[in-house]
Amino acid sequence: MPITTCIFDAYGTLFDVAAAARQAASEPDFAAIKDTWPILAEHWRLKQLQYSWLRAVTGAHTDFWQVTQNGLDWALEKAGQSNNPALRERLLALYWELQAYPEVPAMLRALKDAGLNTAILSNGSPDMLAGAVDSAGIGDVLDDSLSVQSVGIFKPDARVYDLVGQRFGCAKDEVLFVSSNGWDAAAATGYGFTTAWVNRAGEPVDRLPWVPAHTMHDLTGIPSLAGL
Repeated sequence: MPITTCIFDAYGTLFDVAAAARQAASEPDFAAIKDTWPILAEHWRLKQLQYSWLRAVTGAHTDFWQVTQNGLDWALEKAGQSNNPALRERLLALYWELQAYPEVPAMLRALKDAGLNTAILSNGSPDMLAGAVDSAGIGDVLDDSLSVQSVGIFKPDARVYDLVGQRFGCAKDEVLFVSSNGWDAAAATGYGFTTAWVNRAGEPVDRLPWVPAHTMHDLTGIPSLAGL
């Protein structure tokens, strides 16, 4: 069936998760991470994901904002910055104002102009997603932001992917699911979605039972994949 619905992961897919550390590092008050912010950002993101997986498999669900703070605290300690509360506060504040990648607004506009459904499907809590969407100015080209909070478990549990059909009344093969996380795109493939992995960093394919249907360097080609 033709694609009717385009669903996007949020963090790392539409929104640049490294933007908070990059911005803080450019400010005089936080010169301590001027040269080390990339690894701080990488550790923060990795722990954020690991903690979401561990909470999912152990049934210890919590708000994604708590997971985000826990991941940052680990990353700050790893970087020798655990005694820098001002840096912690600044990084968390900036996380609510993440920048969208440059190609995002025009890509989403093309999908909406063609009459397709567009939405976010994210581990993020509703208020976090609302903040990011507002900051990026893309609310007018998204039909919804679907959060795992409504099912109480993080990706890649199938109950999360179920939210798409429940919201839009579409069949699985009508959905193009897009994520910068290879494991997320792979799991969505196994679920039955057509998938695109946005592999901006040129990472190897995850060794899982499924692989993404498409791999891209950025989001520019998404309208073409959707049949436009």
